Amino acid sequence: MVVITSDQREVILDAVRRMYTEVAREPERGFHFATGRRACELEGYPAELLDRIPEKALASFAGVGFPFAADVIREGDVVLDIGSGSGTDALIASSFVGPTGEVVGLDMTQAMRQRLVENAAEMGVRNVRVIGGTAEQIPLPDGSVHIVTTNGVLNLVPDKPKAVREIHRVLRPGGWAQVSDIVLAETPSDACRSKPELWAECIVGATRESEYISYFQEVGFSEIEVLTHLDYFAHSPSNETRRLAASFGAESVVFRARRD
Repeated sequence: MVVITSDQREVILDAVRRMYTEVAREPERGFHFATGRRACELEGYPAELLDRIPEKALASFAGVGFPFAADVIREGDVVLDIGSGSGTDALIASSFVGPTGEVVGLDMTQAMRQRLVENAAEMGVRNVRVIGGTAEQIPLPDGSVHIVTTNGVLNLVPDKPKAVREIHRVLRPGGWAQVSDIVLAETPSDACRSKPELWAECIVGATRESEYISYFQEVGFSEIEVLTHLDYFAHSPSNETRRLAASFGAESVVFRARRD
């Protein structure tokens, strides 16, 4: 596995912030990945869920799958949404947990956090709290949430094992992680992965499905179940992105894992 230096890490995170700031502020401009309600529909989100969400939240949606296929959120749960963006998943989760539960939206992009605050206010949702931070350093106490959900985020994280350890740390025993992310059949070369500017493309930072699963197994997750696969990049408006994704066998996957 290529070693990411501290300088490269900051460049990676800056590139990701820039990309998703643009998605938040100008969702209509078009990107190399699918966005908006159409992306949600292609990834399996039911219309009855999407109809509840403000158009502004859907417009900046940039997830890669339907993590709620895990079916693990219950009324009264505390849910952490890592990389909550403009709030599509956080707002859906808020309806599942009800007034006795809470959803914490975590995002490192200020523009996305502001979008989520605005969208929750538009819906009159009172059980969503928005905080800044990254998957590698979650600003929550140990064992403070029942569910972690994340959608298209781990492939952007330089230190994935650290992020998975953080997910394990903040979950209560018996809690669940529901994950949608990009996986690869062929791992990019170290030379390719060492170029921070390519990470925001959502492909070179990803890894094999088996490696993702091993990260969860090694820190103490069990009942790991892969639920769906999707040829996510087939819907990219960019010919170059579709070609690159095909060369690495990139697709999205949804899985769930239980914290022992």
